[in-house]
Amino acid sequence: MVSDRSMQVLRVIVTDYVTSREPVGSKSIADRHDFGVSAATIRNDMAQLEDAELIIAPHTSSGRIPTDKGYRLFVDRLAEFRPLSGAQRRAIETFIEGSEDVDEVLGRSVRLLAQLTNSVAIAQYPSLANASIQHVEFVLLSSMRVLTVLITDSGRVEQRIGHLRAEVSFEQLQVLRDRLAGRLVGKTVAQASVELRDVSGIMGEQDAELFAPVVANLLELVLAHRQERLVMAGTANLARTERDFPSSILPVLEAIEEQVVLLRLLDELHSSTEAYSVSIGQENVDLGLGETAILTSGYRSSGSDARLGVVGPTRMDYPRNIQAVRVVASYLSRVLDDRHLDD
Repeated sequence: MVSDRSMQVLRVIVTDYVTSREPVGSKSIADRHDFGVSAATIRNDMAQLEDAELIIAPHTSSGRIPTDKGYRLFVDRLAEFRPLSGAQRRAIETFIEGSEDVDEVLGRSVRLLAQLTNSVAIAQYPSLANASIQHVEFVLLSSMRVLTVLITDSGRVEQRIGHLRAEVSFEQLQVLRDRLAGRLVGKTVAQASVELRDVSGIMGEQDAELFAPVVANLLELVLAHRQERLVMAGTANLARTERDFPSSILPVLEAIEEQVVLLRLLDELHSSTEAYSVSIGQENVDLGLGETAILTSGYRSSGSDARLGVVGPTRMDYPRNIQAVRVVASYLSRVLDDRHLDD
């Protein structure tokens, strides 16, 4: 059982080690922090923490550093978070609210979060299978080139250029748009994908052959909304903290490149009852991320839940980074919900 003072010593060791990257000794704790006891007493507390496998000596006769278990207890016992400054909050609000669409909102959010935390920031796109088709448009770029545009009520705008097999007129394209819009607008993405797999009830065989590339593009845009996607920023931050990965930074880089690993991780961290989730060190070993910490918080868009978070070494400023993730996620939810209501 760890005493209250030993818990305070652990808090100091975590905080000082995160700040300095140097093992923390009992004399340093006694000199720099007002415990009101001698260095010898602090050594006894540290021995208790070491017996509980919360701290470890990386070298003989050195100070101590936290273990994964120590970081976990530190995070679980956090009584308060390090608040962001008023200037930081205003910067977050201004930066995110200046975005034009969902892609830009998410892109700005992860770039900002990467800057605030000096970590890799990741955001999961909201689940869009239940998003509704709001608008379908075709733009005739030339007699045989058509721009297909799809807009959903989630705020996503997708577009693709297709090449037809024969010339068509503006009027023909408008007829096609009206027919398809009549069948798709108001339906979910999942329902629309079913409709587009068989267009025999929408147009005749000759038109179906003529407009096959356009219909195929529209189907691809619809299916794109059903795929899980990530947006991320700050990969270069890992290079600056490479010393914090004792074994190798390569598994982390590979996981970032192989986004399916991060998507799985975000799904596992998903929790509707907690304001944030933290996964530390060996808790991530099955994913090849045993030397990382992952902090996430949920956000909402059009009634769908998704996760926003950061990935970095276990030696990170947990109180500050958790607060940054929570604040950015909160602003992200508000901006996306406001945009949805405006639409």
